[in-house]
Amino acid sequence: MRSTRLWALLLAAVALPAAAAEPILLENARVFDGQRDLGVTPVLIDGARIVHVGTPLPAAATGARRIDYTGKTLLPGLVSDHAHVGNTQGLDHGDRFYTQDNVVRDLRQFQRYGITTVTALGMNGADFFAIRTAVNADPALGAQLYGAGGGIGVPDGAPPADSMGLSHDPVARPRNAEEARAAVATQQADGVDLIKLWVDDMGGKRPMMTPEVYRAAIAEAHARGLKVAAHIHDLAQARELVDAKVDILAHGIRDRAVDPMLARRMRDQGTWYIATVAIDEANYWYAEHPQYLQQPFLRTALPADVLARWSQPAWQRAQLAGSDIPAARNAVATNLDNLRRLHATGVRLGFGTDAGAMPQRVIGFAEHRELQLLVEAGLTPTDALRTATAQAADLLGLSDRGRIAAGKRADLLVLDADPLADITNSQRIDAVWQAGQQVAGPITE
Repeated sequence: MRSTRLWALLLAAVALPAAAAEPILLENARVFDGQRDLGVTPVLIDGARIVHVGTPLPAAATGARRIDYTGKTLLPGLVSDHAHVGNTQGLDHGDRFYTQDNVVRDLRQFQRYGITTVTALGMNGADFFAIRTAVNADPALGAQLYGAGGGIGVPDGAPPADSMGLSHDPVARPRNAEEARAAVATQQADGVDLIKLWVDDMGGKRPMMTPEVYRAAIAEAHARGLKVAAHIHDLAQARELVDAKVDILAHGIRDRAVDPMLARRMRDQGTWYIATVAIDEANYWYAEHPQYLQQPFLRTALPADVLARWSQPAWQRAQLAGSDIPAARNAVATNLDNLRRLHATGVRLGFGTDAGAMPQRVIGFAEHRELQLLVEAGLTPTDALRTATAQAADLLGLSDRGRIAAGKRADLLVLDADPLADITNSQRIDAVWQAGQQVAGPITE
C-alpha cells in the first residue's frame, strides 16, 4: 500500500454514520428538482435521504433543524458521466500519480465544486475498487466514485501509453474477439460499473480498435448486464459503434456534421451522447481569457505551478500560436453544432468533461464551463441542468440521485443566484450537501 495513513482513514470511513441524526428542513429556497423549477418550496432531509418536498409539511418537520435559504437556489448535486481521477500532479500527468491520496484529493475538489457523483472512465489503477468502497461510505472523502476500472484499449493505440504517461498501464488491450470477451469478463469480476472502450485512432496516428474486438466486447458486456461507453472522435467511428449497439458515445463527434439518419438511429436505440465540448476548448481557452485566472472560482481549482505557468504572457502567446489550436477551434465549433442537432432530434444527453485526464481539464471548473457550452449549443439553462443532474444519473442507472424528491439521496448544490436565469450562476456556490451532510461552502481563496 502506498499510504498507510490514508488507508487507515479509508477503512475507518466505512464504519462512520451516513449523516446527521436530526431531520433538517431547508426553507425558502427556489428548487430545481432535476427536471423542472418547483419555485420556492421546502425540502426535508432525514439522515442521508430527502423525505419530503413541498407543502404541507409532514409531522416529522416539527422538530427539524431549520436552515433559511432565502434568495438561494437549490438543485441536485451535479453528476459527471466522464471524468478521471488520480491522473495529474500539477503540470504533469500519468498513472504514477494514481495514489489513494491523489484520488481523494480529486474527489474532494469535485465535491467542492458541486459535483457529488463522479464516473472515472478508465485509466484507474488497481486500488480503484477499494477506494470506491471507502469513499462511497463517507461524504468527508469527496464525491461518490463509480467507474470503468482500467478500461479496454488497443495494442500500441489508444489510450497512448507513452503520451498519457501509463508506465504501469492498467488498460486491457485485446488483439482479437476472444481476448476482448475475456477482458470484459475479468473487468466485471473486478467489479466495474461499466465498460470503457478506446476505439479512436487519435487522428490517424495510432491503430484503431477493430470491429471484431469492439463488437465482441459490446456483445459480451451486454450479455453480462453492463453498459459500454466508447471513446470516439469522428463521425465514421460513431456510425459503426451505433451500428454495434454501443450504449454511450463518451465524446462528441468533432470532424463532420452528424447526418439526420444517425441522429434518428441514436434516438431510437437510446444511445447516450456525452459531448465533452470543454476538452478541446481547454487547449486555448485559459490562454485566451487570462483574466479569469484572477477569479477565485478558477484560481482556487488550479495547483500553484499550473497557475504560475498559465499566468505568464509568454506562455499565453505560445499556447495560442500552437499548430494544433486551429484544429481545436474547429473541433469545438463542430461539436457544438452536432450537440445542437442531436438535442433537437431527441438524443439522450449525458454530462462529462474528461476533467482530470490532463492538467488543462480542470476538475470542478470544467463542469461549470461545460454547462455554459451546453447553453451555447442551444440548450436552455433548464435543459443544461437537467442534463447534468437527472439525465446524467439515468445514464449511470443510478435511480437514487440526480433529483430532489422523496426517497432520493440528499446530494444538493445551493447557489446564491438563479442558474435558470443565467447558467453562469452555477458558479455562485453557497454550499454543497452530500448524503444529508453539508460538506463544502463557498469557493474562496
